[in-house]
Amino acid sequence: MFDTNKRVKGRYSASKHYYAITICCHNKKSTFKDFNSACLVAREISFFTQNKSLQTICYSLMPDHLHWLFQLQSNVHISKVVGQFKSITTVKLNRTLASNQKIWQPNYYDHKLRYDDDLINQARYIVANPLRAKLVQKVGDYPFWDCTYLD
Repeated sequence: MFDTNKRVKGRYSASKHYYAITICCHNKKSTFKDFNSACLVAREISFFTQNKSLQTICYSLMPDHLHWLFQLQSNVHISKVVGQFKSITTVKLNRTLASNQKIWQPNYYDHKLRYDDDLINQARYIVANPLRAKLVQKVGDYPFWDCTYLD
C-alpha cells in the first residue's frame, strides 16, 4: 500500500468530484468475514451518504478491504472523510467485539475520476470485485455491495 502522506502532498479534494478509494484491513486480516462486522461497516457507509458529506455511487466490502466510489458533497478534504469513517467504524467495531484492535491500515489508496466514462467503468469494477475474488458465482449473491445505478 502506498504512503498516503507522501501521495497527498500538494493534492486537494474538490466538492462534486468523484473519488474511488480502497481501504485495507490492518495486516490484511479478513475482519469482514464476520457477518455482523460487515453489516456495521455497510451501515456506516449508508450513514455517511445520509449525512450529506458524500454521495455513495457504489461500494463493495470485501473480507479484508473496502472499495468505495463516491462524490464529495462539501469542501472537506478526502483524507478527513476517510479518517472519520475509519475512526467511527473502528470505535464501533471494537465496542461490538469487546476488543481494542486495529481495524484499518493507516493509509488508503484514492483515485480522482476525470471523465464520466470512468465513473461507470469504475463502478463496474468495484461491483464485480466479489466475482473476481471467487467469493460468489453471481454479484447478487454477495451481501455487502450496493450501487446507485440499480435504484
